[in-house]
Amino acid sequence: MTSAAPAPPPDYLALGHLSLDHTLHLSSSSVAGAADAPPALGGTAAYATLTAGALGRRPAIVTSAAADVDLSPLAGVQLHVIPSAQSTTFHNEIDGARRLQTLRACAGGIVEGSIPSAWKTASIIHLAPIAGELAPGLASGFGRECFIGVTPQGWMRQWDAEGRIRPAPWDSAQEALDAADAVVMSLEDLGGDEATVEAIAAATRLLALTEGPAGARVYWNGDVRRIPAPPAPQVDPTGAGDVFAAAFFIRLYDTRDPWEAARFANQLASISVTRPGLRGVPTPEEALQASMVVIR
Repeated sequence: MTSAAPAPPPDYLALGHLSLDHTLHLSSSSVAGAADAPPALGGTAAYATLTAGALGRRPAIVTSAAADVDLSPLAGVQLHVIPSAQSTTFHNEIDGARRLQTLRACAGGIVEGSIPSAWKTASIIHLAPIAGELAPGLASGFGRECFIGVTPQGWMRQWDAEGRIRPAPWDSAQEALDAADAVVMSLEDLGGDEATVEAIAAATRLLALTEGPAGARVYWNGDVRRIPAPPAPQVDPTGAGDVFAAAFFIRLYDTRDPWEAARFANQLASISVTRPGLRGVPTPEEALQASMVVIR
């Protein structure tokens, strides 16, 4: 009997919790009662790695979750799951562009020793915390040959006794900013604080700041440019920033051109908002079409 060959090591590795998302769209009668539906699999790592797969990468995730989580939506993604008594669970109330989040449960933490050694040489390492689960020094634990992309959303959240989420200062920022080749975050993550935007832009090599339907701002080499997003009918904005981040990191890695990377990422993010949940991840055909649009 011939055993199956081991899977090749990933070239896009995301570190962070998967999540179970209960979502209620307050302004849409067509999805009223969605909170009563089973929770959907989500989290930055899920959206980003599925996007990476659509772009021809070999994606993988190191995460922490309970044993009963249905991981079938992540077919094609290599998984290393650290056992946890519970999975990170969010309740989301979406009213147009406004989102209210509550953290209902949180899985265990992720440290450098949790990562399979063969995966540490992935060409792109995406640090993707959603609930403070990554150790602050994790960003500096990879070789110089790795491209380090950071989406710090989970380091910039705090929650009260009822789990209501609001922006928080990123106290451990400098270590991650020093190690990062690129940072992607949203203006929402910062509570609209433009002073903090400028401080982070000054402290890192490259910052892409997403602004929802308005597109993104890119800060690089002392320059800042606004990259508009194509108009798109919004069905569900969840995960759009994660799709943007994966597309941005990959295009930047391939071209070393942050302006082109942002245009490409905007194209894919605008596709993602037209479908709910992980169904919003672009297909390989949509990714190819977006690439052709950007090249033209």
